[in-house]
Amino acid sequence: MRDVHVVVAAVVERNGRFLFVEERIGDQVVLNQPAGHWEAGETLVEAVRRETLEETAWDVEPTALLGLYEYQPPDLPYGFLRVAFRARAVRHHPQRSLDEGILRAVWLGPDELRRGTPPHRSPMVVRCVEDAVAGVSLPLSAIAHLSSTAPVRPG
Repeated sequence: MRDVHVVVAAVVERNGRFLFVEERIGDQVVLNQPAGHWEAGETLVEAVRRETLEETAWDVEPTALLGLYEYQPPDLPYGFLRVAFRARAVRHHPQRSLDEGILRAVWLGPDELRRGTPPHRSPMVVRCVEDAVAGVSLPLSAIAHLSSTAPVRPG
């Protein structure tokens, strides 16, 4: 069985355009949603807020769960489980530095995204936008944030 990296991603739409990052992976520039690893001690919602701010300088408010996406790159010994959220842009911090490797944040329409320039980091990038445009949405309450001290409900 392969190891799996759990990541969060924000699908932020404003006026028909979506928020993306251009990032450098090795020697290649790729396009991705603001996304990153879920860290210990934070909820998935907290993680997507943090990652989006770090990568785009935008505060966002998650509004819904878009979906779960699994991807197993053929060239890596591990796969990804992406927890994607729909989110709305709240506030931009233009003076804030972006994470290392992030070249810029950019707003693109679905047609611009489909052109594939720069290339997409993974097939999950386009699929998340397609699902958002199609209206896919689950309530945030679909995620149960449990802690080690939370009481367990009988099944």
